[in-house]
Amino acid sequence: MDISIPTPPQFSFKRTALSHGWYDLPPFAFDKDTWTLTRVITFDSGKPVNVTITAADGALNVNVPRKLGKSATEKVIRDVKHVLRFDDDMTLFYSSVATHKDFEWIASSGAGRLLRSPNVFEDLVKTICTTNCSWAATDKMVNALVNELGVEAQGGGRTFPTPEEMAAADEKFYWEKIRAGYRAPYLKELAGRVASGELDVEAWLISQLPTDKLKREMKQIKGVGTYAAENLLKLVGRYDGLALDSWVRGKFAKLHNKGKVAEDKKIARHYSRFGQWQGLALWCDMTKDWLEGEEKLW
Repeated sequence: MDISIPTPPQFSFKRTALSHGWYDLPPFAFDKDTWTLTRVITFDSGKPVNVTITAADGALNVNVPRKLGKSATEKVIRDVKHVLRFDDDMTLFYSSVATHKDFEWIASSGAGRLLRSPNVFEDLVKTICTTNCSWAATDKMVNALVNELGVEAQGGGRTFPTPEEMAAADEKFYWEKIRAGYRAPYLKELAGRVASGELDVEAWLISQLPTDKLKREMKQIKGVGTYAAENLLKLVGRYDGLALDSWVRGKFAKLHNKGKVAEDKKIARHYSRFGQWQGLALWCDMTKDWLEGEEKLW
């Protein structure tokens, strides 16, 4: 079954799918030879499906391994639009960077949309798994979570575990099977709080709190510090924070400070001209070379 979804203006499938490392963590996968993104989609009932997403000029083609009813088809469309940020209005961001020579490329390349998961819980767990470790360690933890707790999907792959599935596992499981280290009790506690309804992380998507207060709320969760919170804020559409880590600091040094590590204050000053968009401007700047030469938006 094929589903065609028209894309927003100035949308780049390539720049969005490969905007950051999520494309490389299950239930996502990406094949750069064919420029195909795959993602496992879940339903309230019925077996999950692993859909393949490809792009042509002006639309995405989503291939589903079985015929779906109306409500399931609508769920696939909602999830695809959500993870690829179709509803994000980039107009103000593109206007803010248009008058700066080194950032003019962003709008013309359709950059700025950051791939995310279908739900905030998955993004939160993955973010906790990125802190204080290498990407290889993050990859191992996320793959272990999916392989150990996920449900097999039609078309291959497995689901990301639900809060309930994660809460049912004991802390020992997170130490020994997931190799989560100090995160083990944090993941167990987080899953329990979300599964019980005590904590509603999905509400962050529509929160009316000022960004600084929402950031403080995020940091109340064990395992979420400033870096993690500022990354999460980007995934719910708030770009005030820079989310500085060793990789960003190193890349900034190479691009803008003659190879010397700069103080965080200097990095902040460099992007402060973009105001509420400074975190997104920084990330686009850091990742410009990831897809140089791939000029077509789709």
